[in-house]
Amino acid sequence: MAKHNSNITVIIPTLNEEESIGEVIRQLNQMGYDSILVVDGNSWDRTADIAKEYGTNVIVQNGRGKGAALRQAFNHSDLDGNVVVMIDADGSMNPKEISLLVETLYSGADLVKGSRFLPGGYSEDMNLIRTIGNQFFLLLVNWFWSAHYTDLCYGFAAFRKDAIAKLCPYLKSTNFEIETELFVKAKKMGLKVVEVPSVEFRRRHGKSNLRTFWDGFRILRTIIEELANGPVRGN
Repeated sequence: MAKHNSNITVIIPTLNEEESIGEVIRQLNQMGYDSILVVDGNSWDRTADIAKEYGTNVIVQNGRGKGAALRQAFNHSDLDGNVVVMIDADGSMNPKEISLLVETLYSGADLVKGSRFLPGGYSEDMNLIRTIGNQFFLLLVNWFWSAHYTDLCYGFAAFRKDAIAKLCPYLKSTNFEIETELFVKAKKMGLKVVEVPSVEFRRRHGKSNLRTFWDGFRILRTIIEELANGPVRGN
């Protein structure tokens, strides 16, 4: 797998993750991923400083929200290589799983996403309310777009760079609904999306920036808007 690592850029959106970001970057470096782009959402702790101490490229986010951070990263000039991976900064995602994402991508997919609900995957951090919400949103997306997703609100994924180029002009999400928008738009554009099992750990430190009900509303609104907007223009 190491022979492919120079072709991979790992994007990490961050906001006040000083207790976790260093360990995430250290693990990535150990596995040979040295093209890492941290998008810092104007943290008021040492998140950005710690990332820089590891020699990581850090850019300051324009605006706020995970979606805005990822859209900025997708448009950044430092996306080296042919593959882009997005992973969270809180230590809940296992960098060792990147190899499976990328190998599956090289097997012919445009986008490979982790799923906590495939055999071999699970979550240590999914409460009942989030489980119900995720399953409800899945039902809508799979019904409306004849998809077969098993997970929707999980931001561990690998993309071909040309798939990013196709998706980027049409992305508008600013917060956690970005994952739903990415996977719905990929389906609408006819991109080949493959899921692989993934294990979600409990975040290492602190509290999540996710607001269950408010962000759930944003996800539902995104699904409704995608349905109302019809096919992606220009596709």
